[in-house]
Amino acid sequence: MAALATITSKSQITIPKEVREKLNLRAKDKLLITVQGDRIIMIPIHVRPLTELFGALPVEEPVEDLDVIREQLRWELGRRIAEGEE
Repeated sequence: MAALATITSKSQITIPKEVREKLNLRAKDKLLITVQGDRIIMIPIHVRPLTELFGALPVEEPVEDLDVIREQLRWELGRRIAEGEE
């Protein structure tokens, strides 16, 4: 696929719609821009909110309450301090 873009007086370009759609580019996505010889290479770095990842990984066990996890960490830290490990 090839597309034509024009550099504006402010050194900006607009990525053509067909390219944005093919690469699923959205507002706030980042592009890594590198120069190789006389070529400009743009690599999409998609920025997505964490909420889009919800449910992406299977969960076999429900997540414990954060207060329970904090208490376990405090207990473990206390044990390590008492035994001279910390």
